[in-house]
Amino acid sequence: MFKFSEENLEKIKQEFKKYPVKKPVVMKALYIGQEQNGYISGEVIQEVAALLEITPEEVLGVVTFYTMYHQKPMGKFHVQVCTNVSCMLRGGYEIWDQVKERLGIDNMEVTDDSRFSLEEVECMGSCGTAPMIAVNEDYYENLSKEKVEEILDSLKNTN
Repeated sequence: MFKFSEENLEKIKQEFKKYPVKKPVVMKALYIGQEQNGYISGEVIQEVAALLEITPEEVLGVVTFYTMYHQKPMGKFHVQVCTNVSCMLRGGYEIWDQVKERLGIDNMEVTDDSRFSLEEVECMGSCGTAPMIAVNEDYYENLSKEKVEEILDSLKNTN
């Protein structure tokens, strides 16, 4: 059964001080839960709901709305490729195909060594600098196929 560590519980309690009610802390609590557990399991959802005194359905609504929360284990490097309109018009699908082929996985799959996972996403807010990808919390914009190869090579050589 999932329980927040004392350290993480303290981080969440500090967040409570910023708001008149607990509910606005849901995103931060989920992020901390995902960091601790590796992904958002049903147990994490239950724990966050109990801690914030809201329903599990309210928590699940947040989890399923935002692409930064994962309901299954992802790779060490989670690669998100935007294929929305601006990125699509500037080569987003070519980059999507390139990354799929290079990693040998499809949408929401994880490589056998658990180093990479891949996700096709809608707009990440970089329309003026499309196409773009995100790797974990790092964003790469104005991409070319060559730049994508450089990024993937650098990740493959990272411990």
